[in-house]
Amino acid sequence: MSMRIYTKTGDKGNTSLIGGTKVPKSHLRIEAYGTVDELNSYIGLCRDLLEDAQSRELLQEVQDRLFTIGSSLACDPVKEPKMRIPDLKESDVTLLEKEMDRMDGILPAMKHFVLPGGHATLSQLHIARCVCRRAERCCVRLELDSLEVDPIVLKYLNRLSDYLFVLSRYTGQLLGAEEIPWRPRTGA
Repeated sequence: MSMRIYTKTGDKGNTSLIGGTKVPKSHLRIEAYGTVDELNSYIGLCRDLLEDAQSRELLQEVQDRLFTIGSSLACDPVKEPKMRIPDLKESDVTLLEKEMDRMDGILPAMKHFVLPGGHATLSQLHIARCVCRRAERCCVRLELDSLEVDPIVLKYLNRLSDYLFVLSRYTGQLLGAEEIPWRPRTGA
C-alpha cells in the first residue's frame, strides 16, 4: 500500500519535526527548511535551463546536499544525535569552491557590479541566488535564537550563493549574453 500525501494533521496550523516534536507552521525552523526546499525547487528549474553538462551535474549534486540540509533543519535538534540523518561535509563546500575557481579562471575580471538579467536563464540563476541568501538568513536567525544549526550548513549556504553568482556569469559567457553593468546615477 502506498503512503498518502495528506495527513490532515496540519489543518490547525501545526506540524511535526522529525522526531515527533510538534511546532506551529510559523516556527523559524519550519521557515528555514521550507526556504531550503524552495531553493531546491528553484535550482531544479535552473538545472533544466542549463545546457552545460558539468554545471547540470553539479546542480544535481547541490540538490542532494539541500535535501541533507533540509532533513537536518527539519529534525528536533535534541533528538537528532539519536537519528541517522545524513550530514554535510567540508568536502561539499570545497567542491563549490573548486568549481568557482575553475569558472573564474575562464571569466573576465569583474570591473563593476552586475545587474541580474541579460538572458532568462541568468535571471533564474540570480533568483536562485537570492533564495539561497534568504535560506542562509533564516538559518542565521535560528542560530541566533539558540535553535542549533550546524555551522557547516551556514558555510555551505553562503558558498552556494557565491557559486550561483559565478555560475550566472559563466553561463552568460557560454550563451554569449552581455553582462549588464550597474552604473550608479550621480548628480542631480
